[in-house]
Amino acid sequence: MITLTRHYEFPAAHLLVHPSFSDAENRRVYGKCANPNGHGHDYGVDVTVTGPVDARSGRIIEPAVLDAIFDECIRSRFAHRTLNDDPAFRERVPTAENIARVIHDELAAVIADRSGAEVVRVRLRETRRNSFEYGAMA
Repeated sequence: MITLTRHYEFPAAHLLVHPSFSDAENRRVYGKCANPNGHGHDYGVDVTVTGPVDARSGRIIEPAVLDAIFDECIRSRFAHRTLNDDPAFRERVPTAENIARVIHDELAAVIADRSGAEVVRVRLRETRRNSFEYGAMA
């Protein structure tokens, strides 16, 4: 299998609170991330795709096509916003794990439809110390 990984970034804010938890339980579970004012990150996202290599171009997907899909589906939707306000996080807390899953799911169908490539995994870097992957694991 051959893969292509492209790196992207977007700044966004979130507040980690579960609606059925008390304030004390949210602070216990999410610590400083349960701050009622929220907080932000400069998220890094690695999108890894695979698929057949086009005989003519020698590529799985044109990088510009992948870039445009990411910008359209993710960056334009999440950048400079509070993720809690997005419909994808109405029923789930916008933890990094859930953000990675949403990004994967939002990209998968569009990438497959426009290119024939398949999203293998999404890695979300929230901080220098924390990164999260969703999809096929190596």
